[in-house]
Amino acid sequence: MTDATDTSTAAPAPRISVVGTGYLGATHAAAMAELGFEVVGVDVDPAKVEALSAGKVPFYEPGLPELLVRGVESGRLRFTTDLAEAAAFADVHFVCVGTPQQPGSNGADLRYVEAAFEGLAQHLTKDALLVGKSTVPVGTAALMAERVRSIVPADGPRVELAWNPEFLREGKAVQDTLAPDRVVVGGASPWGEELLRRVYAKPLATGTPFIATDLPTAELVKVSANAFLATKISFINAISQVCDKAGADVTVLADALGHDVRIGRQFLNAGLGFGGGCLPKDIRALMHRAGELDANWLVSLMQDVDEINMWQRQRVVDMAVEACGGSVLNRRVGVLGAAFKPDTDDVRDSPALNVAAALHLRGAQVVVFDPEAGETGKRSFPALGFGTSTEEAVQGADVVLVLTEWPEFRTADPVALRALTTGATVIDARNCLPAQAWRDAGWTYRGLGVAPVQG
Repeated sequence: MTDATDTSTAAPAPRISVVGTGYLGATHAAAMAELGFEVVGVDVDPAKVEALSAGKVPFYEPGLPELLVRGVESGRLRFTTDLAEAAAFADVHFVCVGTPQQPGSNGADLRYVEAAFEGLAQHLTKDALLVGKSTVPVGTAALMAERVRSIVPADGPRVELAWNPEFLREGKAVQDTLAPDRVVVGGASPWGEELLRRVYAKPLATGTPFIATDLPTAELVKVSANAFLATKISFINAISQVCDKAGADVTVLADALGHDVRIGRQFLNAGLGFGGGCLPKDIRALMHRAGELDANWLVSLMQDVDEINMWQRQRVVDMAVEACGGSVLNRRVGVLGAAFKPDTDDVRDSPALNVAAALHLRGAQVVVFDPEAGETGKRSFPALGFGTSTEEAVQGADVVLVLTEWPEFRTADPVALRALTTGATVIDARNCLPAQAWRDAGWTYRGLGVAPVQG
């Protein structure tokens, strides 16, 4: 197989633009450059463009800084605020802008998607394939295609639209882009499909499936995957409540379920539940769109999934209050974890910070530590206290809460930490600690769906 930059082939390698350089866009742009393409990233934020041009990633994602620096230093990757420049440069334009939740609604805010497609269409002077990667409500792609057709003159360049949903996992985004487990393309003509097969030639050559489909199916794949994962998480958390009341162990139960090939073990960890910038937003947007389409069974299911997930946060708050004798007023609470999951500094809709803030509002003196999300957490919740180490967070604590399953929390020395605390209860809201080791060190260990045992 030739390199993407090999000019000996009949057709030159397509040049790529990535519109929107947030989490998705910055990762996609750097990965495309790593695969050998010439890439320009576009953003309306000059500060973001300046940082990325200097090889600086404005968020934490393992492996991405090295990828970005290699791309910039090689000359294959650059960034600009000029959409016209990108339109003139690239053959394939990936739209990677955000689709946040609308204020006061579960629906997705599509203004950035609309602006990206309309802006590109206004500046195109040569044949181009516009490819949506943003997660959007089903039906959006068809609307964008209509808008593009209304802007590009009938006698103008060949401009087509396709949808290529992203499946990134925060903390593993580089791997997921360079070696995806599937490539889904919706609405592409044979010309557009051939272009995208060239873009993804390297992963396809290693066996990654290429799934060609229509626009609505492509739009639904990502949100359906997220909805299913969210359902699986909420299911095991609902079962963990039964385990609490029946004296069963949800972790052993999940292990047993996971041996069934129809079910699998992934996403069957009972705990504080899901958060972040994707799952909560996406299932609510799916719920909203399903309601518009009168697909009410899905609305009901997603409503229950969402409610169970939010209830888990209150469940942990209640456990902390109980551990402090019925009130956390003026009690010191050590919180380990701020990010919504490990290997990221993302605190959007973070269950950990939601619990910490709820305890603060009840009068607790809360000190939070997270290996990467301390600064982002502090910006979002400035009223909370933030420490610089696990030891500082638990110093003098009446109760300790493990709310994000970072490796350094899982491997922390329970004997050393016990010597620092006032109380001796640890609430393992991620069921990630070696429970017996903590019990042996003198802690009362509380998990979710795991019977409490006094150390």
